[in-house]
Amino acid sequence: MKLDIYKIDGSKSSKKAELSDAIFAIEPNEVVLYEDVRRHLANKRQGTAKTKERAEVKGSTKKMYRQKGTGNARRGDIKSPLLRKGGTVFGPKPRDYGFKMNKKTRQLARKSALSLKATAEGIIVVQDFSFDEPKTSQVSDMLKAFEVSGKKVIILTSETDINVYKSARNIPKVQVLEGYKPNTYQIMNADVILIQESSLPVLENSIEGKTEEAAA
Repeated sequence: MKLDIYKIDGSKSSKKAELSDAIFAIEPNEVVLYEDVRRHLANKRQGTAKTKERAEVKGSTKKMYRQKGTGNARRGDIKSPLLRKGGTVFGPKPRDYGFKMNKKTRQLARKSALSLKATAEGIIVVQDFSFDEPKTSQVSDMLKAFEVSGKKVIILTSETDINVYKSARNIPKVQVLEGYKPNTYQIMNADVILIQESSLPVLENSIEGKTEEAAA
């Protein structure tokens, strides 16, 4: 797959980027996509919800009235779940909601997400750029040039670029990441992915580089 490489001002350059068909042009696996997004969201859950059970509620353990003959429900002490301020039955307890997926499945999910973005024309390859100093207007002007202002945008750089990061951090919905970092959820959540030319091989190697080395 080939895509035009754009300049920072939004105009096309004379070069084209060669994208790996094994990453950007596969048949997306929707089941794996769903599971990887669910895994990401589940791993982010704190799991700190807690309610007091009968044994943990403050109150007397004395039976309130005799078992039969009163016409009332048969219950024990004041901590009964039948009463207001009583214990909770089968309430939530602190737990870990996270689960794991094997590496190849996660790689397939990322490939599927990138393929969907490429099909939907949500990927833009940009010539490498950097700024002499952090300035929000520089990133803002670039987003306007590509007509993506106000959209969820991920900017991928080949390595950590503090000036680019600081220039974009005050713009809502814009995120700057190194090429190897975006996960399936971030890719699917973004409307547009701006990929610097030099970060493209970094992204591709992060997905299939280790697998190829292991196979060799």
